[in-house]
Amino acid sequence: MHNTYMYILIAATVTYVIRVLPLTLIQKPIQNRFIKSFLYYVPYVTLAAMTFPAIVEATQSPIAGIAALILGIIFSYVGLGLFPVACICCLSVFIIEMFVH
Repeated sequence: MHNTYMYILIAATVTYVIRVLPLTLIQKPIQNRFIKSFLYYVPYVTLAAMTFPAIVEATQSPIAGIAALILGIIFSYVGLGLFPVACICCLSVFIIEMFVH
């Protein structure tokens, strides 16, 4: 039998332990440059690992997803903000999928 409440309890416990354990174990400021750098970039790497596969798989055609990814990188590198880049990417997927399918 699947008990949904048990799954929620386990997920909440794991999330709580992951957040509280560093607070209780690490009492002093972190001095190691490598560890500080590692902890600084962990959220970005995690977001990238979750986002990049979804960009290609969320579209009907992987070509549209890859094209939107490339356009998003180019326009964000040029200096556009999040909203304009997201609009350009969505529009590019819409246009490319009209011609591919």
